[in-house]
Amino acid sequence: MTHSLRYTVNCSLLFTELPVTERPAAAVAAGFDAVEFWWPWTTAVPAAAEVDAFVAAIDSSGAALTGLNFFAGALPGPDRGVLSLPARAEEFRANIDVVLDIAERTGVRAFNALYGLRQDGVDPAEQDRVALAEITAAAKAVAGIGGTVLIEPISGAPDYPLTTAEDALAVVDAAKGNGADNVALLADFFHLAVNGADVAAVVDAHAAEFGHIQIADAPGRGEPGTGELPLDALLTAAQQQGYDGYVGLEYKPTVPSADSFAWLGR
Repeated sequence: MTHSLRYTVNCSLLFTELPVTERPAAAVAAGFDAVEFWWPWTTAVPAAAEVDAFVAAIDSSGAALTGLNFFAGALPGPDRGVLSLPARAEEFRANIDVVLDIAERTGVRAFNALYGLRQDGVDPAEQDRVALAEITAAAKAVAGIGGTVLIEPISGAPDYPLTTAEDALAVVDAAKGNGADNVALLADFFHLAVNGADVAAVVDAHAAEFGHIQIADAPGRGEPGTGELPLDALLTAAQQQGYDGYVGLEYKPTVPSADSFAWLGR
């Protein structure tokens, strides 16, 4: 790939053979200057010492932290976010304060908020109402530091209600209508493709509105070149349509992580 694109390494899928606190330095050693993470802990409010160790690992590596998920339950695993789960609303609100603390200490400004699965016995309309309230609270909390809350369609979880760019953009629009202007679509080209989207059409229509892009090849979710997605063309088109943010490398490497960047051709 020949773009002037800026890449950020998702250290929740890459370098997983290392402890979380060693992954940022490994990404730097592999030639990158930016990293992103899912929520690194199993609880919404981890011990202060754990947060301190994470922040110190980012600082000492010299990498920029460009993205961080809000608490999303057990991920990877049975959960795909907690925004829409009424029983976990207080847990999410408590997590916002921790995220804000990390943001103030690291400079991270992009925050993925995973919606959550539909639940038996819970009215979908009530879940959507709760999700909108949580997204709005998160967006207002990070607005003061120039942060953006990202809404992502995902694949592989049948009870997850946001599967297309249009699904996520409807949530973004609802948030904006609720006074939260700093909410945007996270376009993960892998998830969109697996869900049957014409990814090129999504890029053409919405790239200027993307809050963030993540990539993996499809099928398989491996590094670019292991599947059939025309990632080079898609990224070129996104740039031409006005996207100038980072591109998250959020793939499951088919070789050791440090060896999985040959597709970059550098």
